[in-house]
Amino acid sequence: MSATGFTVFDTAIGACALVWGEAGIVGAFLPEADAAALRARVARRFAGAVEAPPPPAAAQAVAGVVALLAGEKRDLADVPLDFSACTDFQRRVYAVVRAIPPGQTLTYGEVAAAMGEPREAARAVGEAMGRNPVPIIMPCHRVLGAGGKPGGFSAPGGVETKLKMLQIEGATVGETPALFEDLPLAVRPRQGTASVDRR
Repeated sequence: MSATGFTVFDTAIGACALVWGEAGIVGAFLPEADAAALRARVARRFAGAVEAPPPPAAAQAVAGVVALLAGEKRDLADVPLDFSACTDFQRRVYAVVRAIPPGQTLTYGEVAAAMGEPREAARAVGEAMGRNPVPIIMPCHRVLGAGGKPGGFSAPGGVETKLKMLQIEGATVGETPALFEDLPLAVRPRQGTASVDRR
């Protein structure tokens, strides 16, 4: 895997970056505190990559990421990715996860089962998600913990970023939304209290 160039671009959740090489996209980065911190993170991981206008395939990937994070149901499964630095197990995990459409999720155990592995391999699936070199394009945010719990997310912003991306895609996480969940926080009833008419 060799990285030749990278680009920083704006999305609905902040500035992101993509890094490419001759065989496809080798890295993707979610927002940092600012663009300078994002560029510094790219430089630490891909020291030889030079910021440049993206070639056609990378430009198409950028457009897809921007559209997906703006709420469009974009399938990025055709974006060429270079997983040559990944283990065979990781590549098998990523093949299953790339097939999850926007707005849908699987648990770590379901990914393991789809690979023909025992449910006990869920932990190894989670570790592969934590090492995902191309978040969003290889949509690790669509993989949840047991019972539909958010699970971990190693990208900047942690689980909050994961939930934000799932919300943008229209995915339901955990239990079905409660009666008042769509109301603004200011008008939601407090948990454990009943509304009483005091007139």
